[in-house]
Amino acid sequence: MKKNLKNALYTTAVVGVASTFIFATAHSASDQNTEQKSPTEHHVSLPLTANFAGESAPLDIIDVKERFDREMIINANLHSSTTLVIKRAERYFPIIEPILKKNNIPDDFKYLCVIESTLSNVVSSAGATGFWQFMKGTAGEYNLTVDDTVDERYHLEKATEAACKYFNDAKNRFGSWTMVAAAYNRGMAGMTKAMNSQYVDNYYDLFLNQETSRYVFRILAMKEIMSHPERYGYNIPKADKYPPIPMRTITVSNDIEDLPMFAQEQGSNYKILKLYNPWLVNTNLKTKGKTYTIELPR
Repeated sequence: MKKNLKNALYTTAVVGVASTFIFATAHSASDQNTEQKSPTEHHVSLPLTANFAGESAPLDIIDVKERFDREMIINANLHSSTTLVIKRAERYFPIIEPILKKNNIPDDFKYLCVIESTLSNVVSSAGATGFWQFMKGTAGEYNLTVDDTVDERYHLEKATEAACKYFNDAKNRFGSWTMVAAAYNRGMAGMTKAMNSQYVDNYYDLFLNQETSRYVFRILAMKEIMSHPERYGYNIPKADKYPPIPMRTITVSNDIEDLPMFAQEQGSNYKILKLYNPWLVNTNLKTKGKTYTIELPR
């Protein structure tokens, strides 16, 4: 009888442990299932047509279609970055668009700015700086001041004007806005060399380095997503986007030795001064005979 009781207790213990294990496993699996997303949630339907600055992308060519598809999938699912550029566009596109228009540059080039910097004053590992990612040498060629106290690559309006000059120069050289966009990444000399060595003059027919090969397709993808955000799951209320900020301007033609003190005298502070004038790269300003406009929120 003791033996039978011992066996019964052993069986009960085994069943109890097994039940606990089964319940824990089932519970864990249940939790995992609720966290998993269906693959269809990441699917992106490719639009039937795409164009940059009115120039159609030949999506009937298989590699062209698949390269566009790749960038659509990546950028539609790059949720944090894409959400931020949609929010930032509310503030910065109204600054960029009129400058493009004034210089006869197609509006689609604002999406080139998006893929260059996500509409922010970033600095690349190679030293490219600002919304339009100018290198120091190129900045000088396009009349952007870069010195110890001023770096106009951080000045959105002036950098956009400089970018427009580059685009017009490249358009005169290549005759195609798509090639202009590619040249902004590879350089005019690099694109000319590729064209001459491959005997073609169309971006979609060129075999290029991976970055330039993807470049225009990234622009096309961001144009599509930002033009139809709800279609790709970005239902961002206007109230949650970053609005334009009304500014007041102060014209300066003399040196300022203490910018933090200058900010205080203007009823502001150095943090605000830097946020809205990132081109002021030191705590002082040497005008060197030039006149500058400093902006502060009203």
